[in-house]
Amino acid sequence: MGIEKQIDILIKGRLLMLKLIEGKSLEQINTIPEGFNNSIGWNVGHLVVTQQLLCYKLSGLEVLISEEMIAKYRKGTKPTGFIAQEEWGLIKKLFVELPNKLNSDYGQGLFKIYNNYETSVHVNIDSIDKAIDFNNFHEGIHLGVLLALKRLV
Repeated sequence: MGIEKQIDILIKGRLLMLKLIEGKSLEQINTIPEGFNNSIGWNVGHLVVTQQLLCYKLSGLEVLISEEMIAKYRKGTKPTGFIAQEEWGLIKKLFVELPNKLNSDYGQGLFKIYNNYETSVHVNIDSIDKAIDFNNFHEGIHLGVLLALKRLV
């Protein structure tokens, strides 16, 4: 499958996730149900951050998000406080816009190098194409988490 199709899957998958959580209150977005370590809001923020780190940072390019956001939502973190309306709005905006930016940047040939990375599930990523493929797998895992969280909040 071509990388353009993989990016299209990323774009459509994110729109689906936003549709699934549409209408949830800010309180519901922040709720951590019993048995879970995180919230709907944290999961969406985590996907924004992970895509940026996998695709941009490991390609030696500047990420398009703040260091504060990375510190708050990267792998190994958990919610540390309430996500306010302004932050939630920014997360959703980035969630939708950054895959389109990836598509544009990929088309312009900006991804020239890739720093080899082994994921926590022992998948070796050594190219931007593999990073985009793995990111879609990762997003699918979190789609499942969001479906579970949606039912419990």
